[in-house]
Amino acid sequence: MKKVISSTELRNKMNEAIDLLCDTVKTTLGPKCNNIIIDHSAFTPFITNDGVTIANNIESDDEVINTILSLAKESSINTNDLVGDGTTTTLVLLQSIYKNGIKELENISPIILKDELFETLTTITQMIKDLSFPSSKDKIFSIAKTSSNSTEIGRIIRDAYIEVNNKNLIKITESPDEKTNIIYKNGYIIDSLLSSPYFLKDKNSINIKNALILIINNYLDNIDDIANILNEIIKTKTPLIILAEDYSDTFTNEIINLNMQDITNIYLLKFPLYGFEKIITIEDIALITNSTITDITNIKLNNLGKIDNVTINNNEIKFNFKENDKIKKKINEIKKLENTDFNIKRFNMLTSKSIEIQVGGLSTIEKREKKMRFDDALCAVNSTNNGILLGSGISLYQVSENLNENNIANKILKIALKTPFEQIMLNAGLDKNKIINEIKKSNYKKVYNVLTDKYENIDNTNVIDTYDVVINSLKNAISVASMLLTTTSLVINEYQNNINDLKEYGNI
Repeated sequence: MKKVISSTELRNKMNEAIDLLCDTVKTTLGPKCNNIIIDHSAFTPFITNDGVTIANNIESDDEVINTILSLAKESSINTNDLVGDGTTTTLVLLQSIYKNGIKELENISPIILKDELFETLTTITQMIKDLSFPSSKDKIFSIAKTSSNSTEIGRIIRDAYIEVNNKNLIKITESPDEKTNIIYKNGYIIDSLLSSPYFLKDKNSINIKNALILIINNYLDNIDDIANILNEIIKTKTPLIILAEDYSDTFTNEIINLNMQDITNIYLLKFPLYGFEKIITIEDIALITNSTITDITNIKLNNLGKIDNVTINNNEIKFNFKENDKIKKKINEIKKLENTDFNIKRFNMLTSKSIEIQVGGLSTIEKREKKMRFDDALCAVNSTNNGILLGSGISLYQVSENLNENNIANKILKIALKTPFEQIMLNAGLDKNKIINEIKKSNYKKVYNVLTDKYENIDNTNVIDTYDVVINSLKNAISVASMLLTTTSLVINEYQNNINDLKEYGNI
């Protein structure tokens, strides 16, 4: 059955849902924050202060509240997906915008209020941009340290990020023991797309040395199509790696049978990625192996390339190679291309740069919690490219002070922009009025470091945020708050929970 919730009843449910979500999560904001224990049916309980993880685990036995919670959670989830940090700040802003927006609905249409909020957002975005300044090695460390609440994690992430300059080339995994290991990888790495798991021969990984490589821009169906290549490698017993669009089951099975009889040592790999990125990746592999991409009608021995060392496992395939003049030329060409994630990844792989961070801990719970903090720190430093800002909510507070109250939206946001700073001070047990008055006296030339309990000059402070994190936190908070403010009714399935009634109908 469908049930309609509206008017005062819906507003009360919305308030309850927003307070349940935001009051729980906002206690984890800032360097002197609190932790939350999360119980989960899939694994043992764990402790965290990660905003989006906590938000995702908050539920209610009231289906109406659960529905509203799902909508409200989208604000922090979207922030996390975009920049990987600022999820708690998003919910602090959301609660303030929604609660103060409700108070104003007697004076303004919800639709008009929504339009005004987004108009003001445009103004605030420019004001925040004007306050931003370029990043540096020390600032990257501060961002990573603040995001992870750990000096050690901050240092590791800073060094790794500066080394490769792209978070996609940094893989964070759990260590097999209590030690945290940083492994610098060399080689061109693609996703592992073996045509059959049998090629791994029941091993976790295999290493192939001095192999020939054949790249065919087609679907391979008949083993006779590579007869001349097969004859040569059978004579020499040389390992062969074939990289093709795909293979028929018949082709794959015939190759596996030859391998099992020790006649050949062949591995069938499928093209990674799609479209333009697939084409470029295959061209790169042809370059580092000195092979020629061919089609099924023109397979010759001189198409074959060679690779010194290839490692294959269930997750990735790594080609180790030696740099030559052709590769150097390609690296210089990539330098001139647009600075996209894909091009940065190619550049780093061709210059043999990628890193794996294996996060250690004394228990699975500790490893899982530390890994989440490493992930947060990595995402946070990746968002430094568009500039950084004073942290602890000071930049938003400064914008609030300069925002005119010439409409209702400005009035609401003027209050909301101060809440992250106020919550950080509250969580640290500090006098927010005393601290902000001291900062104002300096004309925002100094900031309060909650960890050291000292005021610091803005030129030397490590109390910083990134522009991307701050602006995306505000955007997502306004987006979800506006959606809730313009909602007047909720249609929901009404479930029959009385077990005695179920018994009467013979369902139990």
